[in-house]
Amino acid sequence: MTNRMMRFMPVIGGGIVRDYGTPQSEVLFGHVIGREVTGDLASQHHGHAAVVAEEGANGVNSRVRSEKGSVEAGMFLKAGCPGFRVPRVVQGAMTAFGEGWQSPDPSAEKAGRVIDPARFFAFYPRMSEVDPWSCPATEQGCSGERLPAVAVDGDLIPVQAFTSTDPGEGKKKLVVLGTGWGGMSFLKQIDTRQYDVKIISPRNYFVFTPLLPSVTNGTVEARSIAEPVRRMLSSTGKQVDFYESECVNIDAVNKKLLCRDASNVRVKGKEDFEVDYDYLIVAVGAMSNTFGTEGVKEYCHFLKELEDAEKIRESVVDCFETACLPHLSDEERKRMLSFVIVGGGPTGVEFAAELYDLVSEDLASLYPSVKDLVTVTVIQSGDHILNTFDHRISKFAEEKFQRDGVTVKTNCRVLKVNEKDVLVKEKATGQEVHVPFGMAVWSTGIGTRPVLTKFMKTIGQTDRRVLATDEWLRVKGCKDVWAVGDCATIEQRKVVDDIAYLFEKADIDKSGTLEIEEFQRTMEKARERYPQLEVYLQRQKFRHVVDMVKISPGDAKEKAMHLNVDEFKKSLAQVDKQLKLFPATAQVAAQQGAYLAACFNALPKKDYKPEGPERIRGEGRHRFRQFQYRHMGQFAPLGSEQCGAELPGDWVSIGRSTQWLWYSVYASSVSLFNL
Repeated sequence: MTNRMMRFMPVIGGGIVRDYGTPQSEVLFGHVIGREVTGDLASQHHGHAAVVAEEGANGVNSRVRSEKGSVEAGMFLKAGCPGFRVPRVVQGAMTAFGEGWQSPDPSAEKAGRVIDPARFFAFYPRMSEVDPWSCPATEQGCSGERLPAVAVDGDLIPVQAFTSTDPGEGKKKLVVLGTGWGGMSFLKQIDTRQYDVKIISPRNYFVFTPLLPSVTNGTVEARSIAEPVRRMLSSTGKQVDFYESECVNIDAVNKKLLCRDASNVRVKGKEDFEVDYDYLIVAVGAMSNTFGTEGVKEYCHFLKELEDAEKIRESVVDCFETACLPHLSDEERKRMLSFVIVGGGPTGVEFAAELYDLVSEDLASLYPSVKDLVTVTVIQSGDHILNTFDHRISKFAEEKFQRDGVTVKTNCRVLKVNEKDVLVKEKATGQEVHVPFGMAVWSTGIGTRPVLTKFMKTIGQTDRRVLATDEWLRVKGCKDVWAVGDCATIEQRKVVDDIAYLFEKADIDKSGTLEIEEFQRTMEKARERYPQLEVYLQRQKFRHVVDMVKISPGDAKEKAMHLNVDEFKKSLAQVDKQLKLFPATAQVAAQQGAYLAACFNALPKKDYKPEGPERIRGEGRHRFRQFQYRHMGQFAPLGSEQCGAELPGDWVSIGRSTQWLWYSVYASSVSLFNL
């Protein structure tokens, strides 16, 4: 115990008092005095370490030994005793007494408010700056002195003693799979002083994916949208271990991960290794979904990773160079300069726009002999491209592509991809058409990574494309596993599934019917548990929940209203139609990662002071509020320095000014995300 003085003093009744003192510069308030308690008192308190004080005493921290061996610190005070508090520590993990804790001694009083363990561990290195120990007097005549000491394995130790311990000792092992938007957003916010954090990914850098299409034509350099993970972590001072490896199996029963070295240089015979975890965050993203279409993997490019964008860029140049060779026929040159994009979503449309700009503004002057042979075709299975955007943006994009000479084939389903063409079926006529290409890019949605396919089978989630989670991002079918980003989707609870429970909870007098007060009280609580109910009220322009049963507040019939269970169900019949799946976008993943990190940071506190909605099937409250996505808008770059933007509030902007708004938003996002 460096820089610490220990003294032993006799105490009336036998035993030893340990008095720890520290220099004033360490800002410790008072001394820690411990007294060992044995015999009947120890048996009575069942292993709880108590703070026992006689009237007028300064407060004595008592240590209790029992057969159970548990060590928890409480406080018993009488009038005239200082009201300092001591947290309890069980097997080295910080916890604290809840609001409802009752003292074994009826004549004793519990001191102060509940301690926030997260704040304590976050600030104990600089106690002079932040004092999380201040507490009000708990009884007349009690003062609020501060005692920065904790009980560990029966000993009361000043907070400075913790600074010399192993940083990972006693912490829960938290493993994050993936370095995408969800994983890095989580790591940016997580308090590594509370957890032993490890991150596992075959990619040792973060990619700003919204700008991937811009890399394909050289507008943005690849290195401008990539940031090494280790540099991002080191800049924050966070204690995180990174393993450049691929997780190939998740054993949720034994909480083990089988990982494989993903580097190009490996130690023979030691490619695989295991990693244990207490908590697992799955943020591995998704693959491009081929829907089982023959030839896609062999002949098409994808646009999901940085390497994909660089390969596309090289292929475009190769197509032009090959088309310039003297021995090719005009038909072969035309096919070589035919570029096909399968998928009319944001990525496919943006790439088509970027490709058109590249050809018309740069390559046309470099390859004048073949510039007139270039064609760009977008194949979309739906009625319109950008069908997830406002119809005004979708219409503008189609009209602009038509003016630019970009062919858009809607209502066409790809049957097969051959080496030199794409076979599509037109839904309107049923006719099969061959579309030749020199380069094809497949951008039609997301698919499941192999490790998740195996994992979903072990937890009963078969026949799914992504992991199913609840509103708190917990993976269904297993314990202590969460998932964020493209690899998961939230299955929100439907109101109709809980009708019977809601009615039973509302019917306080058990009359079999609900009066207006019972209905209103229950619906106000339900608004917190079911976000779709709030959306329904807003869209219907209902000012009060009673408007759902067509009775205005204050109506004479209101007080006489009685709803049976069928009428109650009818009033909520339209609510679940407001449920929508969250889009597989970067902003969803980033918000989920930040939300989950905030939950983990507050986990010790929320164990005893939950803030979530009231439980419908059971008693009490959920620990946390469920995740709620806040849509910040979306952009669709359309080329020629024009862009379509859809922002909250039904605000749509299209044109050149919107393009500069898009540039500024993404530029600021890149700078802010770099930790």
